Amino acid sequence: MEDQEMQLKVRRVSDKFTESMYVLANEPSVALYRLQEHVRRSLPELVQHKTDMQSWEEQSQGAIYSVEYACSAVKSMTNSSLYFKNIDGLLRQAINMKEQISNSQGRSLHDVPPHAQPTSS
Repeated sequence: MEDQEMQLKVRRVSDKFTESMYVLANEPSVALYRLQEHVRRSLPELVQHKTDMQSWEEQSQGAIYSVEYACSAVKSMTNSSLYFKNIDGLLRQAINMKEQISNSQGRSLHDVPPHAQPTSS
């Protein structure tokens, strides 16, 4: 009987010890310690991700600015077609006027009377 009593006492002590260990392992302060360990391990990686994201954001902002600037340049070029058409018209008028002047000068040389032409003696 003493043997059974001893086994019962050992079982109670073992159960109490297991329960105590379970309570200690799940105590809030232990949970906070484990949370702190997790944060300490993962924080450097998170910081690296944050700096990478900031760098990518800066690069993206630069690219967006470049694209917007290029779009505005293309739009202003399409708006300038009117000016180019005006320049084309003015150049054509200038060419026609020069041809008219050249033609009138050529005719005036042929229209000079023979007595007004210089003589070669």
